[in-house]
Amino acid sequence: MAIGDAGLAARIEKEASTANQLQTFLSRYFYLVMSLVLAAIVILGFSRTVNIFLIHANPPRPLLLWIHGAAFSTWIVFFIAQSALVRTRKVSVHRALGWFGATLAALMVVLGIAVAVVMTRFDTVVLHQKGVEAFLSIPFLDMLLFGSCIALAIYWRTKPEYHRRLVFIASCLLMDAAIGRFEFMFNHSLFYVALDCLILLGVVRDWAVDKRVHKVYLYALPSLIVVQSLAIYAWRINPKWWQAITQAIVG
Repeated sequence: MAIGDAGLAARIEKEASTANQLQTFLSRYFYLVMSLVLAAIVILGFSRTVNIFLIHANPPRPLLLWIHGAAFSTWIVFFIAQSALVRTRKVSVHRALGWFGATLAALMVVLGIAVAVVMTRFDTVVLHQKGVEAFLSIPFLDMLLFGSCIALAIYWRTKPEYHRRLVFIASCLLMDAAIGRFEFMFNHSLFYVALDCLILLGVVRDWAVDKRVHKVYLYALPSLIVVQSLAIYAWRINPKWWQAITQAIVG
């Protein structure tokens, strides 16, 4: 073999080895790493507003908002713990904690909807803000999608390939609340784009590891984009049919 051929072969072998290492890392650690990424997004996002809008808010915010925040934070910790338990092969503990997660998720859906209505009334009556009712389309959709993904994850709890992706998508869907704390993302209605990019990382992981994209993403992402677009339309355009709905809800 010529020296040039030997060098080319060595370079190809090195690239193949690097690719294999990346595949192994993504296969083993993707969900754990992403759980930490989501936690970092929550910390960065809410650190921008939690002091003036919750801790030292004037006037004080309703107690229900504190409870909602506690439940939300607990879910992030839960997602990290569950990802770590799978990585360390403590599957029995993971499954036992799963029912706690199911209960927490159900509580979060109820709290999310209730807080959205309570805070809309607070903003209207106490802070005298105008037109805030239209924004209800965002938290309502968030809770509908989050609850649906978790319900499907529970249904397919014996199918890990479905279950883990649905829980991952559900957790990503909660990120618009944190991402929306960045004024540019909120003012330009880009928080859904950002969280969909987080979900797309799951697609990249599948392609890198399995050389195909799992059907959960193939069905979920197009559906998410459609309903997210409708929610943004209802919020920003606030058509009369949506005004009628929000007025009936808020009173």
